[in-house]
Amino acid sequence: MPQRTRRRFDDDNYEPDPIHRARSSARTHDFAADADGESDGDEPSWSTYADSSHGPAPLPAWVIASPAAIDDDLGVLKSGKEADVSLVRRAHGEQSVLMAVKRYRDAQHRLFHRDSGYLEGRRVRKSREMRAIETRTAFGREVIAQQWAIAEFHVLSTLWSAGAAVPYPVQLYGNELMMEFLGTPDGTAAPRLAQLRPTPTEAADLFGQLRTALLVLADQGYTHGDLSAYNLLVHDGRLMLIDLPQAVDLVGNPQGFQFLSRDCENICAWFSARGIDADPAALRRDLLRVVPGTTP
Repeated sequence: MPQRTRRRFDDDNYEPDPIHRARSSARTHDFAADADGESDGDEPSWSTYADSSHGPAPLPAWVIASPAAIDDDLGVLKSGKEADVSLVRRAHGEQSVLMAVKRYRDAQHRLFHRDSGYLEGRRVRKSREMRAIETRTAFGREVIAQQWAIAEFHVLSTLWSAGAAVPYPVQLYGNELMMEFLGTPDGTAAPRLAQLRPTPTEAADLFGQLRTALLVLADQGYTHGDLSAYNLLVHDGRLMLIDLPQAVDLVGNPQGFQFLSRDCENICAWFSARGIDADPAALRRDLLRVVPGTTP
């Protein structure tokens, strides 16, 4: 069993670190040319970017940071256990960009109740909040809901900066996480891996991309925590990791290596069923070799 030597991060004190490169995989789109220009969602509102926590610097060129920008909610893309994901168009002048916004539900409306195992190893500075989390009071459940949003923003920022295949996190505003939209300019989301029927050659390439992505996660001290073909998108031929609020700190969480093993087993089973030589034990060994602060 690998030995842990240190804990890795404090979500409650997170500040995105600047990086020395920019990446731009989202595409801007001029909706002034749209025929109807109508929205199926809520009324447009002012951008909250100026009042939010921002993603890693320098900003990708497609991010619209102007406080005079307008956000138009175009409707729900996906409803999940702990949050809903909607499509938002942010516009300023003649330029606009599509983004995905993940809104975490309050404690009374969340369907995800397996918090305890994932939250182990995450430290909260305020003792009152920590006690509330441990006793699951109403206040504690609200703190947990906010911790999910903070955790996903933190992990996405860290992984994007490290070069992992994840959407760029644009901003965090309360329990609302806005990020790069992976899809086409007309608002069609990229397909999940589970929706595809790849050829053997395509499947082998996708598994190679996945292994590379998981090595970046492990090098940063994480495993996905809920990895499956439903938490992977294929955008323009590139495999992208999504749904990371439950990402597990491999060093700080006492169950970290169990989550790692489960992630390897789940995703290798999917690829093995499609003729790929995907050995979960071999993948786990490769990942453990790069986890900082451990001795395999």
